[in-house]
Amino acid sequence: MNPLTFDLRDLPPTLPLFPLPSALLLPGSQLPLNIFEPRYLAMIEDALQTPERMIGMVQPLNDDGTLFDVGCAGRISYFQESGDGRYMIALTGICRFTLQAEQLTDRGYRRATIDWGRFADDLKSSDDRIADRDKLLDVMKKYFSVMSFEADWTQIEQSGNEQIMNTLAAVCPFDVAEKQALLEAQGLAKRADLLIAIMEMALHEEESGNDARH
Repeated sequence: MNPLTFDLRDLPPTLPLFPLPSALLLPGSQLPLNIFEPRYLAMIEDALQTPERMIGMVQPLNDDGTLFDVGCAGRISYFQESGDGRYMIALTGICRFTLQAEQLTDRGYRRATIDWGRFADDLKSSDDRIADRDKLLDVMKKYFSVMSFEADWTQIEQSGNEQIMNTLAAVCPFDVAEKQALLEAQGLAKRADLLIAIMEMALHEEESGNDARH
């Protein structure tokens, strides 16, 4: 469930964009960021002056600046200035969006017209149910073991399904295409199935000694 309440009519028609590969923000999740480039420092300053305090997180599709057409809006829920001119911020995911036209602002960052319609259900309460939680946890344990990740399994097993999957999707070293697929998955159950499939594929590739994804 989204911790911040917004109606569709509350969402702005445009958003400043922060393109960042492998940075996955999902509705209801949090993403800490260290902002240091001048254009993005300007972006944060401008966003903080708006009522919504939102920026759009989106992954680059390739090296020429082309972006995936689906991203996620995050509200700046925490920020702190450092002594060397950086901003330390945390974004709370609000709602996914589809990119429309974009343009470069005179402050050096991109701003895009946003269509919220495809993902309007992000603003509603989730039933937090998945088909097979036990299978998700079982595959997750095997994946963490192979990847040599440490985890507090007592705390994980006490966490809600959405919290587990948001954390898993954000911290695991999935590639850009896999993270984009997780972002675009419609509903918690489909995202859980996709997470299981990605981890099982990684386990199979580890066992066979190759990486068929690249």
